[in-house]
Amino acid sequence: MMDAVDHYSTRPTVAIIGGGFTGAVVATHLARDRAMDGWQIAVFEPRERLGCGLAYDTAEPAHRVNVPAARMSIDPDNPEHFMRWLELRGEPRDDPEALARDGHLYPARQLFGRYVAETIAPFLEHGRIAHHRERVIAVERQGAAWAVRGAGGTLRRADVLVVATTHPAPEAPAGIGAVLAGHPRYVPDSTEPDALDRIRSGDRVLIIGTGLTSADVIATLRRRGHKGPITAFSRRGLRSRGHADRAQDPYGDFVSRPWRSAAKLLSQVRRTILDAEAEGFTWHAVLDALRAQGGEIWRNLPMTERRRLVRHVRPFWDVHRFRVAPQIDAVVSAGLRDGDIRVLAGSIAHIARVGKNVAVTFRRRRAAGTEEGEFDAVVITTGPAHRSILQSQSWLESLGAAGYLRPDTVGLGLACSETSRALDSEGREVDDLFVAGPLARGTFGELMGLPQVNDHAIFVAAQIAALAQARRVHRGARPHSAAAPAG
Repeated sequence: MMDAVDHYSTRPTVAIIGGGFTGAVVATHLARDRAMDGWQIAVFEPRERLGCGLAYDTAEPAHRVNVPAARMSIDPDNPEHFMRWLELRGEPRDDPEALARDGHLYPARQLFGRYVAETIAPFLEHGRIAHHRERVIAVERQGAAWAVRGAGGTLRRADVLVVATTHPAPEAPAGIGAVLAGHPRYVPDSTEPDALDRIRSGDRVLIIGTGLTSADVIATLRRRGHKGPITAFSRRGLRSRGHADRAQDPYGDFVSRPWRSAAKLLSQVRRTILDAEAEGFTWHAVLDALRAQGGEIWRNLPMTERRRLVRHVRPFWDVHRFRVAPQIDAVVSAGLRDGDIRVLAGSIAHIARVGKNVAVTFRRRRAAGTEEGEFDAVVITTGPAHRSILQSQSWLESLGAAGYLRPDTVGLGLACSETSRALDSEGREVDDLFVAGPLARGTFGELMGLPQVNDHAIFVAAQIAALAQARRVHRGARPHSAAAPAG
């Protein structure tokens, strides 16, 4: 049992674990809501600034936003908010490549992180939001509240708890991590600060994973003067696509007729793409429509069909949905054209350390025989290990063991209800425990693009404010909260 220390308070408190983009937006909208008057808002985030998170806490100039800046406002009532922020600060400065050939602005990600941080800063300065620069190490139930302990010793009592953490770190394919552990140029997580510093300019690099992060790694290495050959490898060899060369409105209607079958939905998507092309549109317009309608499409599908989509279609969706910035796409495309970058599809039949090098035997997809290669460095960019979410942090694991959290049934994050409340091991809503951001994808579907994550964070804040108002009306009486299952 944790002992109460300094930050306990008689005032009702919302504790948000994770102060990246999602946690910052939830906190900001709670701070603005009059229903939260009298409440404390505490955010646990070890980074110096709130709002940056894994995506935007980067000083690497090659890391750019992957959608035009004009579409990245965090204020849904003011779509020009980010663009005006940039203009007022004379940004992006010293970055002539930020303006792409299509006329859109793709600034460095660190600028967007600064923008979110400055938006939340006034609430921190006035004490409306408290930022605890600590990693959470323990959470437990104490009566009708939660006790949250940080690694620095902070302990807060919380009447409402929000899980707004990032995805788990990437997970190397079976056997690779054990073989390469301790190798001086093995990078198991390229998102770690300075992770690529160990790679030398002439190294032969193998990147396992071919999505957005792989493209970031290639662009970063090339910007740093790396000239060695790069091989990007994945099971299907799919790489993230670029943006359309012109502006297009979303094309297609996938909700007027509710789709109950993943196969029939996919057939309709293919037909719609053909119709769009006949009218002069590209597939981008159809995928934009799917993205905008994604939440309703997902809710219409039975659980078995959601699983089928995740298992069979998700890799193809990801590379079309999550497009690379034109500047990054140009680097990768030039390397593919010149032959110093290769993309392979298949499986790894064998991997071994040979002195300081790494020898790999690839089994090519849909091709007879194998191909052998020798590399100086290996980088893992396979994406988050979604299925190990509860094991990724000790406090999540303990909440799972106590029955308050469980993985969702499609393998994308944590189980939650349509109000984004966590579902316990018996499938019941935990009234004062919320899941915010991409970890709620199993219920809400499209929750990776910034506009969707932003909208969902605002939705979660509204749910919490409604709960606070209900408690105020009932003079402090607490609504039912699911108890931990026996055993």
